[in-house]
Amino acid sequence: MQKKLLWSRRLMLAAIALVATMMTAGASYAQAVKVAAIYTLPVEQQWISRIHIALTAAMERGEIEYVYSENVANTDYERVMREYADAGQQLIVGEAFGLERAARKVATDYADTAFLMGSSFGPSGDNFSVFDNWIHEPAYLSGIIAGAATESNLIGLVGGYAIPEVNRLMNAFMDGARSANPEVKFLVNFIDSWYDPPKAKESAFAMMDAGADIMYAERFGVSDAAVERGVKAIGNVIDTSADYPDTILASALWDMGPTVDRAIAAVAEDRFEPADYGQYSFMGYGGGSLAMDESLIPDDVVSQVKAVEQDIMDGLFRVNVNDTEPVSDN
Repeated sequence: MQKKLLWSRRLMLAAIALVATMMTAGASYAQAVKVAAIYTLPVEQQWISRIHIALTAAMERGEIEYVYSENVANTDYERVMREYADAGQQLIVGEAFGLERAARKVATDYADTAFLMGSSFGPSGDNFSVFDNWIHEPAYLSGIIAGAATESNLIGLVGGYAIPEVNRLMNAFMDGARSANPEVKFLVNFIDSWYDPPKAKESAFAMMDAGADIMYAERFGVSDAAVERGVKAIGNVIDTSADYPDTILASALWDMGPTVDRAIAAVAEDRFEPADYGQYSFMGYGGGSLAMDESLIPDDVVSQVKAVEQDIMDGLFRVNVNDTEPVSDN
């Protein structure tokens, strides 16, 4: 009798556990968070793609219902934000760069909607959170590789706009290069566009003509120029080594997953608050990482980079954050 009761209790507990598991697994589907994203560029663009991929992954896991608008002009951005909020979207993700006041005004008008926006500034109000791609740590590591690789001691950097988000990555890269090679010099240019591959390519050619034998490809187009001239390049945000074989030495990668996953969970659990989600792009949270083509890098340099990377992860080394505009060496 006692044995039968014991088995009955075990079966009952197993059944309870099974039901709980089924309820938990189904919760993301039954209570999927409604998320809308607004992008000023195509979802294929490197920075935008990181957000889109992370949200798509959450949708495929059944955690969110996801809609988005791409190629939205700044003049239309506020209208699109309001349309999504009026439609009942619970979380709106996008970029506040260039329209900070308008985006924050929309947030104050929709207190029941959560906003997670790329921004150079801090959170505000009761529902406006910010994020950014803080991948200065892997950018520093990629700089070590570039500094060790250059033979002319001249490295070219082509960026989009001289804003803090770009400046800090370039400065970290330059610091890393100098740590490996104190003799290295830099040529720096901004094309004043987020997406103009021909202009970026032209700028890269000019730097190569001046003697640069390593290129920092913050923008699309630079690696194409590197391939044509047979020089090496350092990638940014995404890994393009498969598209440019034998050219990309390393890339500082951004994974938006840790950021959006936390924001989605906060909305789902009704605890979303204005916060700075920037830290979740750090390497320690899995938001930043370094991709290396070790076949193109000497073993001793690979070992050096991995040692510094481990120090970063262990909290023994901190990469300097410098938002000032980098300039060419005289």
